[in-house]
Amino acid sequence: MQDTLTSAAPSPTSSSRGWIKPVLAAVVIAAIGFGGYVSLNKRPVAPDVGFVTIKGEKISPDALRGKVYMVNFWATSCTTCVAEMPQMVETYNKFKPQGMEFVAVAMSYDPANYVINYAETRQLPFKVALDTDGSTAKAYGDVAMTPTTFVVGKDGKILKRYLGKPDFDELHKLLATSLKG
Repeated sequence: MQDTLTSAAPSPTSSSRGWIKPVLAAVVIAAIGFGGYVSLNKRPVAPDVGFVTIKGEKISPDALRGKVYMVNFWATSCTTCVAEMPQMVETYNKFKPQGMEFVAVAMSYDPANYVINYAETRQLPFKVALDTDGSTAKAYGDVAMTPTTFVVGKDGKILKRYLGKPDFDELHKLLATSLKG
């Protein structure tokens, strides 16, 4: 009886390299989906987008240049987001005196009145923005999972992307290091 794994293995012909083009295409599509900022050898640059807070304040990309900042995509309906928020507040309070900025971006499907109520009743100390049309999430690589948090360095490059709740000890080390430089 012939081994099915052996008989199913491709022969070493040019057709066995047919996977190369689809993989390269996927890399290019991913780069385009991230605003074209992805480089295979370098950290991606944060998208050049502004934010509008729940108080109507506009935060321009220029206002964040040269600063270490975090962008946290979240939703009031996300249990992990709600659970991590007290630690996000602690992180902000710990690093704000050193110049760190923080923008919590509510997802487009999150009703504005829920976001405003949450931010006000919890007295969130950082900027809370609404992404009413989803363009901010799209600019950051089509963010769909919440929470997703980006740490951006003074050079405007993304230092780290956290999917889900961050390891806060690791996050604090990263922030401490990047704020010194």
